[in-house]
Amino acid sequence: MFTIEEIEKANSKVKSGTDFPKLVQELIGLGIKTNNIYVSDGHAEYFGSDGYNLKTAANYPSQEIAKKSDGEKFKNYLKIHQQGQTDYPTFCRHSAETGVEKWTLDFEKMTCTYFDKTGNELLVEQIPSP
Repeated sequence: MFTIEEIEKANSKVKSGTDFPKLVQELIGLGIKTNNIYVSDGHAEYFGSDGYNLKTAANYPSQEIAKKSDGEKFKNYLKIHQQGQTDYPTFCRHSAETGVEKWTLDFEKMTCTYFDKTGNELLVEQIPSP
């Protein structure tokens, strides 16, 4: 089964959103099926086979998630992040600013779903191949 150290090693290679597809392939290779990333402090939950799961500690100081979501503004921030114009901390700040509470990666469906504070889906996108 996968470890926090293996996940951290894979994440350390990511410099911008353009690196995301390669990261996904590494996480799949570790045996991760799904994971949730929480924008408030960056902690994550990773789920594998047979109920195996791990939770990371916070990755940055807590930040407030906007009460009202702005899906269009978020989509613009996501687009520029995926083009490599912002780093991960900036993307997390933009996500909080636009009301994104968490995103869920489903490596079996190859989707990334972004949720607001009330659990509504703001966006579902296909994870691109590397």
